[in-house]
Amino acid sequence: MILVVKRGTYLCKMQDKPDIRKLTREELEHHMVQTLHQPRYRTDQVWQWLWQKGASHFNDMSNLPLKLREKMEETFSLRPITIDKEQVSADGTIKTRFQLFDGHCIESVLIPVPAENRYTVCVSSQVGCSLSCSFCATGKMARVRNLDPGEIFDQVFQVNRQSMEHFDHPLTNIVFMGMGEPLLAYRPVMQSIVHITSPEGLHMSPRRITVSTAGIAKMISKLADEKVHFNLALSLHAADDDKRNQIMPINEQNNLEVLREALAYFYDQTRSRITLEYIAFKNYNDSIEDARKLASFIKGFPAMVNIIEYNPVDGVNFTKSEADTVDRFAQYLSKQGVDVTVRRSRGKDIDAACGQLANKG
Repeated sequence: MILVVKRGTYLCKMQDKPDIRKLTREELEHHMVQTLHQPRYRTDQVWQWLWQKGASHFNDMSNLPLKLREKMEETFSLRPITIDKEQVSADGTIKTRFQLFDGHCIESVLIPVPAENRYTVCVSSQVGCSLSCSFCATGKMARVRNLDPGEIFDQVFQVNRQSMEHFDHPLTNIVFMGMGEPLLAYRPVMQSIVHITSPEGLHMSPRRITVSTAGIAKMISKLADEKVHFNLALSLHAADDDKRNQIMPINEQNNLEVLREALAYFYDQTRSRITLEYIAFKNYNDSIEDARKLASFIKGFPAMVNIIEYNPVDGVNFTKSEADTVDRFAQYLSKQGVDVTVRRSRGKDIDAACGQLANKG
């Protein structure tokens, strides 16, 4: 069967055969041995091409016999993401728009900080987003679908190559802070992290990975139950339910008390300190009273606060807080014993900063 999907001028033919990167290792071995009549060691070779070498086509698998590659082409599909557009900021940040097999696009951002020997990729987990946070460009897009584990993996693999080409340095960190809500794409996100951290994959340390959420309490508890080894960040932005309800509708079902309990449980199970992301909006959430409420919210679990500069989004009335207001806010938190950092935005000139990813241009 041939399914034809049309999106704009893009025409994609999806053949009705299994996506090889959705198979478990056991399923792949079954196909290799039972369907393709290959020795078991071929599974190891194919697995390495998929999850270590990032093969884009079966013909890339050069240590496999040509006839086997042809049979695999007939049996499986392999759907790599492809670069659609690349933009370089004045500060060195690189935003890449990737096209998926069905014609939809997502964005990833490479954030280099050579002075700190830190090269971070910000990856997407969904096409669009369903949470409708009022200050976020992605939130204005409809959620289309979750990304597959392979599509998330490809972002890391391709941006790592980008980092080597531009900076002669591999990625040091991965943050799931791009398009979409990672905990609403729980299974593919977790599977991608397995491939990224596995010795049979990219073998990156889970401590170099941060998954950010707008606050899905039951999924935070699920992460805790699984005792994950990666870091967790909560996009908080207000420590007052009324204010948070206005800018983040998800708070109506996951209020601050429920979130506090989930975060405390996460720390209790994992012993990993949590990061709270806090965008400072002028005359909205940047008063000393707001800082007091934030300090109170943190009691009960160790956390670090990142105060983030607001980045303009078309059609949004918020403006960024004044620098001296942010400094006073941070100083108050520090005096309360809170570990706080004021983070300046990167890549604003190419719409690559926090909250700006929306496939523009």
